[in-house]
Amino acid sequence: MNSDSDLQIAGDLLEVLHLLAPAREHPATVAEFAGLARSIAADRSQWAHLVRYDATTRWYHRLRTGPGYEVWLLSWVPGQGSGAHDHGASSGVLTVLEGELTERGDRGTRTLGTGAQYVSVPGHVHEVVNDSLEPAVSLHVYFPGLTEMPMYGAASGKTSARDAVQLP
Repeated sequence: MNSDSDLQIAGDLLEVLHLLAPAREHPATVAEFAGLARSIAADRSQWAHLVRYDATTRWYHRLRTGPGYEVWLLSWVPGQGSGAHDHGASSGVLTVLEGELTERGDRGTRTLGTGAQYVSVPGHVHEVVNDSLEPAVSLHVYFPGLTEMPMYGAASGKTSARDAVQLP
């Protein structure tokens, strides 16, 4: 049996820091994008002062951009929803910052409370709705950055190209 410990094999960890990969300035993996969303969610000073509520439409604000991604802040008053849509070629991480949202899609229906997070892939058709009696706030990280949001009809499938929402 070999009695060498990892530390004996690697040597003094303080001496090998130069061998470790430097931390990336920007996320590049799904896990890193989810981590970015969690770190922004944990620091209310980055987003709480920006939140607005609009009774006529969902309010949104582009919070941050980076190479190959963007971060959006959205608010939802009770009853507001996104309509059935996908995110074109973008994947996304949705994190509920405050309140509760319901996501309906091909994976079923789920309620997402404060702190809940999920990942969507390109082509995933879903709808997000505030079915609760309180406002909600969510954070959305899209990679690559969101360039389209095709909308879908309830019974007929995908709508025409002219109905797709083109984002800035």
